[in-house]
Amino acid sequence: MKLDPTKMTDWQVAEAAESNSTFKTAARLAEELGLKESEWDPYGRFLAKIDVEKVLRRVGPEKRAKYIDVTAITPTALGEGKTTTTLGLVEGLGKLGKKVIGCVRQPSGGPTFNIKGSAAGGGLAQVVPLTALSLGLTGDIDAITNANNLAMVALNSRMQHERNHDDAWLAERGLKRLDVDPARIQFRWAMDFCAQGLRNITIGNGGKLDGFACESGFYITVASEVMAVLTMSTDLKDLRNRLSRIVVAYSRSGVPVTTKDLEVDGAMCALLVNAIKPTLMQSFEGQPMLVHAGPFANIAIGQSSVVADRLACALGDYVVTESGFASDMGYEKFWNIKCRCSGLKPDAVVLVATVRALKAHGGAPKVQAGLPLDPVYTHENLELLQRGCDNLLAHIDIIRRSGVQPVVCLNAFYTDTKRERELVRSMAEKAGATFAVSDHWLKGGSGALELASAVIKVCDEPNNFAYLCDLSEPLKDRIEKQVREVYGGDGVDFEPLALEKLERLQADPETAKLPICVAKTQYSLSHDPSLLGRPKGWRMPVRDVLFYRGAGLIVPVAGDIKLMPGTSASPAYRKIDVDVETGKVRGLF
Repeated sequence: MKLDPTKMTDWQVAEAAESNSTFKTAARLAEELGLKESEWDPYGRFLAKIDVEKVLRRVGPEKRAKYIDVTAITPTALGEGKTTTTLGLVEGLGKLGKKVIGCVRQPSGGPTFNIKGSAAGGGLAQVVPLTALSLGLTGDIDAITNANNLAMVALNSRMQHERNHDDAWLAERGLKRLDVDPARIQFRWAMDFCAQGLRNITIGNGGKLDGFACESGFYITVASEVMAVLTMSTDLKDLRNRLSRIVVAYSRSGVPVTTKDLEVDGAMCALLVNAIKPTLMQSFEGQPMLVHAGPFANIAIGQSSVVADRLACALGDYVVTESGFASDMGYEKFWNIKCRCSGLKPDAVVLVATVRALKAHGGAPKVQAGLPLDPVYTHENLELLQRGCDNLLAHIDIIRRSGVQPVVCLNAFYTDTKRERELVRSMAEKAGATFAVSDHWLKGGSGALELASAVIKVCDEPNNFAYLCDLSEPLKDRIEKQVREVYGGDGVDFEPLALEKLERLQADPETAKLPICVAKTQYSLSHDPSLLGRPKGWRMPVRDVLFYRGAGLIVPVAGDIKLMPGTSASPAYRKIDVDVETGKVRGLF
């Protein structure tokens, strides 16, 4: 089947793949992976849920695959094609006869219906079926939304009953007074859309039977701690334990109030029994893809799940997983958080770059979603490109700091010139990286053979992967080290609130050894999105520190991070529709 993505939209390419006779059923994919019938459940003809625990009990949990992470340079608002490159690499390795499995996050409904689209890849390098992937898949995000909101229902109901009744009435019902401080509620409601009007609301208006009146709000589901918990859990037992540790509020005396205190943790886990199982899908060229979890990369770890990666590494010869945003965020969290949790270590790291993004870092006019690109992006300009390569060099240094050899992948655009590509190659190789141009969007796996070959070569070489910090180092020191050695800043300025919270967390031997997960902008190595390239002479202000006890993360907050994005003036939902004659969805990307 020969398709030309330059003349088709992504949904048209996906639709063509899905209607082709070679499109694989879930049963065939499961058979090719060596799964037993009792280890997977079909969701229609082309999707399946895999019971990871059953599979690992049979085959063993040991890593046998070469493990590859895909990250990127600091992106523009349009993204630089990490998911597309992930799919291209999977297809390229498949072309070379390797048993390869890809692991990607489930798209959030917010971006799908807003600006970014479903993040399924693109062109001839995408996850299919696209409609199923984009519109709810097998219900995991709905289950996370419900589990999150059940905790909020339990909290607000408990506050109402404690306000309306005395201790004797509570005791008759097996309850003790939690005395929640309305000003210290940590949890919010969840919705998987971009709904800025729900960021800050008041609930419980009315009479005494209408709930507890207090300030509240929504975050997008993928920013919920429940999503982070699902991503970090190693099995159902671990998921159950992590859910019980989630702190939803504090009492008036400062005691944490958890989901376990509300006796809602078991019911939350019941909603997530199927959600902990990865969904089996396929690449455009028929390689197996595990789609699972989708945490925000700003506030959480921005990775596909630990269970999906562990399963893939036990079944495949090569596993390609993706980290959200650039290497200062996605790869750093993969390196220092996800790998600690999973016990897996990477054999290679692919660093995706585009001529477009490098020109933006060199001083070209700002790239804005929904608006035409300035002509400088489609015409040769070596001066801008060379200046912008400072950003590329910074990300190469970050990956090398972890002890792994980076493979720089120039995600090819048809507007790139030969001299531009050779300039990026020269800069990357002088910095000690391996380099490959990949044309997977246009040509699929055959366009990614140079990249796949480069990755295989790096995977066969030993590396010195090591974590940035020992978890016994003080929290404050670890944050300082990350800012200096990963982001390239001169240090950290902690505001009083952040210092107070850090001191409290440091005083607890258990929390003092949790990983650091910095929340900052994705558009700069710094906290300031206007500082492009490789900024120098800056310090990171940390205004707050969040504590996700269930997920096991300490989150220093630098800048104003919105946990509920806003919907743009030109959202994607304006172009999505249904062909009422066939029932097929059109307009997704």
